[in-house]
Amino acid sequence: MIETAKKQETAVLIGLIYQNQDIEQVNEYLDELAFLVDTAGGIAVKRFIQRLERPDSRTFVGSGKLAEIKEYIEAEEINIAVFDDELTPSQIRNIEKELECKILDRTNLILDIFASRARTSHAKTQVELAQYQYLLPRLTRMWTHLTKQRGGMGMRGPGEKEIETDRRIIRDKITLLKEKLKDIDKQMSTQRKNREDMVRVALVGYTNVGKSTIMNLLCKSEVFAENKLFATLDTTVRKMVIGNLPFLLTDTVGFIRKLPHDLVESFKSTLDEVREADILIHVVDISHSGFEEQIDVVKQTLSDLKASDKPYITLFNKIDAYRFVEQEHDDLLPATKENMNLEELKNTWMAKSNSPALFISAKEKENIEQLKDFLYEEVKRIHIKRYPYNKFLF
Repeated sequence: MIETAKKQETAVLIGLIYQNQDIEQVNEYLDELAFLVDTAGGIAVKRFIQRLERPDSRTFVGSGKLAEIKEYIEAEEINIAVFDDELTPSQIRNIEKELECKILDRTNLILDIFASRARTSHAKTQVELAQYQYLLPRLTRMWTHLTKQRGGMGMRGPGEKEIETDRRIIRDKITLLKEKLKDIDKQMSTQRKNREDMVRVALVGYTNVGKSTIMNLLCKSEVFAENKLFATLDTTVRKMVIGNLPFLLTDTVGFIRKLPHDLVESFKSTLDEVREADILIHVVDISHSGFEEQIDVVKQTLSDLKASDKPYITLFNKIDAYRFVEQEHDDLLPATKENMNLEELKNTWMAKSNSPALFISAKEKENIEQLKDFLYEEVKRIHIKRYPYNKFLF
C-alpha cells in the first residue's frame, strides 16, 4: 500500500526577552506562535529564548544562540525555524545560510494561514496582495518561486538580471491586485449603503475568542467556527430579530498581536464593516491568561481603524472555562486576575471598564438571554434616535 499522507512539518520557535518583559510573558507569546504553527499545519517541538535589548542586526539572536539552534535542527532534522518578530531581508538570508532550513517570521506565518483560510475571491485577492507586498523586498534568490507567473519569451530586456525581471513582475501584479480590490471595494460599499436603513452591530475581538460561535448562536446561522486562529476571514452579515426589532449582525476577521500592516491595508474593505457599524461588541476570551493584553491589542487596532469612538459592549466569553482556572488557585494569594473568582472579576471589570460588560458562555449557552435583552435595548435606542417616526413599533 502506498503511503499518501503528508508528513507534518516540524518547527522550532525563537523569541527574545526585551526590556520590561519576563520569561512568562515571552512564553505566552510563543504559546500563541505555536498555535499559529499548528493552525498552519505544522508542529512546534522546541522553543529557544534569549534576553537581548534589541535583535541582532545580522541574525536576530546572538551567534552562540544561533549555533545552539543549528545543532538542534541538524540533530532532530527540523524543517522550519519560526521567529516571533518580523525579520529583515538580510536577517532572513543570513539565518538561512547558517541554519540551512526554511526560515519563517511571524508575519510570513500569518500570511500563510490567511492564504489557506481565504475562501472567497475577495479574501483571496486581499491576501495575495499582502503576500506580494511582503515578498517584494525579500526577493533575492527566490525567483524559482515565481516561475508560474512568468510570461516566457519577450519578458526580459537586454542584459536585465532575472531578479529584476521578477521584481517588475511582482510590482505589476501588485498594481493589478490593487485595481481589482478597488472594484471589489466599490461593490461592497454599495452593499453597505443598501443596508443603511438598519442598525448594524459588529462582533470584534482577538482571534479565536468565539465570535463565530456567538454569531451562530444568536442568528441560528452556520458560520464556520473552529478552535484555530483566523477560522473566519470573510465578513459575514446576518439579519437578526429580537422581539419585533430587526438589525444586522456582522462577524469580522479576528485581530492578533503584531498583525501585519500590509494585511490590515489589504483588508480595508472588510474592516470597513467595523468602521461603519453602529455598535461594537468586543468579545473577550476570559479564560485566556493574557486576556488583558488581548483587550489592549484590539483597542489599539480599533483606534488605528478610527473606530474606537463607537458605542461599545465588552462581552466576556468562555466563563465555563474560567471556572476551571479559578479552582486551581489558593484563596490566600494576593488578589490578581489569576486567582479571583468570577464574581470578583466581574465587579472589577464592570467598575474599571468605560463600557458595559457582560459575561457569557457561548458553548454552554449561558447568559445568552441577558445578552439578547441588552442588545435589544441598545439597538432600540439607536433606532428611535434615527427613525423617531417608528416609535410605535415599541
